[in-house]
Amino acid sequence: MSQISNPRIGFVSLGCPKALVDSEQILTRLRAEGYGLVPSYHDADLVIVNTCGFIDEAVTESLEAIGEALNENGKVIVTGCLGSRPDTIRAAHREVLAITGPHAYESVMAAVHQHLPPPADPFISLLPPQGLKLTPRHYAYLKIAEGCNHRCSFCIIPQLRGDLQSYPIGEVLEQASALVAAGTRELLVVSQDTSAYGVDRRYRTGFWGGRPIRSHITELAQALGELDAWVRLHYVYPYPHVDQLIPLMAEGKLLPYLDVPLQHASPRLLKAMRRPANSENTLARIRRWREICPDLTLRSTFIVGFPGETEDDFDELLDFLAEAELDRVGCFTYSPVRGASANALADPVPPEVAGDRQSRLMDLQARISAGRLRRWVGRTIPVLVDEVTEDHAIARGPADAPEIDGIVMVAGGSELPVGEFAEVRITDADEHDLYGELVS
Repeated sequence: MSQISNPRIGFVSLGCPKALVDSEQILTRLRAEGYGLVPSYHDADLVIVNTCGFIDEAVTESLEAIGEALNENGKVIVTGCLGSRPDTIRAAHREVLAITGPHAYESVMAAVHQHLPPPADPFISLLPPQGLKLTPRHYAYLKIAEGCNHRCSFCIIPQLRGDLQSYPIGEVLEQASALVAAGTRELLVVSQDTSAYGVDRRYRTGFWGGRPIRSHITELAQALGELDAWVRLHYVYPYPHVDQLIPLMAEGKLLPYLDVPLQHASPRLLKAMRRPANSENTLARIRRWREICPDLTLRSTFIVGFPGETEDDFDELLDFLAEAELDRVGCFTYSPVRGASANALADPVPPEVAGDRQSRLMDLQARISAGRLRRWVGRTIPVLVDEVTEDHAIARGPADAPEIDGIVMVAGGSELPVGEFAEVRITDADEHDLYGELVS
């Protein structure tokens, strides 16, 4: 008797870690209903493209990915942030079957059902308890909220994803527990505004394991710190209560790592961006944080070439970086985003000037980063192994988030198991990475 195969889905996931979690949720639902997941256009009965639409480059990449899927397969459903602009998608690709916005799981499933009905007898047992993940087994993104209450002039996230919507704390902790039970060694906590978690719920008390826990980032962080995994916090807006997280890092309950999106240091520019404008207070807080937790790693991102930015504004940013000595820094030139209020600001900065400022900032930061990394030489640190080669292992320490930060190259680590921890003595450092040897 011939065997009928389940309908097969191809999936393209673009954008940030929050979008990646959306992709994982959709894939989990597809698998739960018995759909097969395949890695090629040729083997798929239908393709889903999860798009990004935050900046022009992301829009272009998303439209190209949709076009490729149409050319190679022909049956395409589009979701994600660019899905909030269906006219843009339809203007380029009229043939798409359906378009939904971000985190619209039910709408995506409805479109799939319409164009590729599910099998009559889904195999729920094929679904792992932690759901399907697009990251390696040993680390996972834990999304704790959707949307954002801020109205930064350069950003359209609230238009794409709405206001802050925190997930129930019990559900977040159950998901985290399932991930750790399945072998996850590092939880990367993400949202658009991680430190605002629970504001929309008025910090309502939830329950986990039969005990009451308030929906607040500090209590969530404390509970996550009880799990047997590294916990790394991303997108932490520097509200005053963030100070309460630093002792948890000093105690080893959280990784000593904060990803704080500061964007600039000029009060005038920050006001135009609609961001907090008190760099002196930020410097004072950084000093206090490092007094409490000397091994704290600070990551941030900055925008140069924002409309109206003068050379004096940029010098103020450089002075701030020189004093703050942040460990990890990303820098982007300002890019107009369709629908952002900053587009109407006067005095645009020429692209060549913005590019020159970006290069100067990153040159300064390279020197700062090299100095900060040298402090690890001679010390022994725990690392999480990501990959092994014939003669070394590629790992990450507490200061290294996957894909965006540096790595630790471990000489003689070719026999280390991927996804497990090891102790490494650091022997050298450069502008981005550490080098070490295995401690027997």
